[in-house]
Amino acid sequence: MPETPDKVSHRMMRYEWFRDEQKARLHEPHISPITRLVDELRQQGRGWVPYVAPMHGGVSSRLLTVLRDPGPGTLDGSGSGMLCVENDDPAAENQANMMDAAGIHPSDVLPWNAYPWYINRHPRVSEIKAGLEALFGVLDMLPDLEIVLLQGASAQDSWRRAVIARPDLLTRGLTVVSSFHPARQALFHRDPEVREARRADRIEKMRLVGELLAKRTYA
Repeated sequence: MPETPDKVSHRMMRYEWFRDEQKARLHEPHISPITRLVDELRQQGRGWVPYVAPMHGGVSSRLLTVLRDPGPGTLDGSGSGMLCVENDDPAAENQANMMDAAGIHPSDVLPWNAYPWYINRHPRVSEIKAGLEALFGVLDMLPDLEIVLLQGASAQDSWRRAVIARPDLLTRGLTVVSSFHPARQALFHRDPEVREARRADRIEKMRLVGELLAKRTYA
């Protein structure tokens, strides 16, 4: 019997059976184009790129979440080897909890990063620019995409550069929502009112995205 939690919770990637299940599904039709893109990015000499967990929507996703760069929880061996809201780290857990509260199912979501290679720091401008082609590759695979959620300054910088380089993105009818990164570091500020405002903004923007997805589902 695989190890299981006492009650349903997040951080499921802490369990080996769950990690193995996700890895075994990386070539399913909905996620295989993303898997191939990651394989290509790994050959560019910039380092490690995590796969995207197949529990997410892959090319059928309606929501693209863009963060800064892959965190340590995505590393192969010490982490899951994948981008996933079930990773065993606080940022992923917070993202999962906010999605739960907003009624957003992981199968509607494709997680991505402004700089998809692992660096675990703020990307330089040159690195944000280098990540654009990968972002374009993802966007071009998502025919059902409705909403782009930009979480953090790096993601927002990436999108500003993306629409300049690819003005056609403005004609796709995408709703673009900006907020703060789900990690604790996004709340670091000496003023408690600023910290609380940032926390509230993350929750409110995720709620808004959930409402938009629900309206379009039942329209």
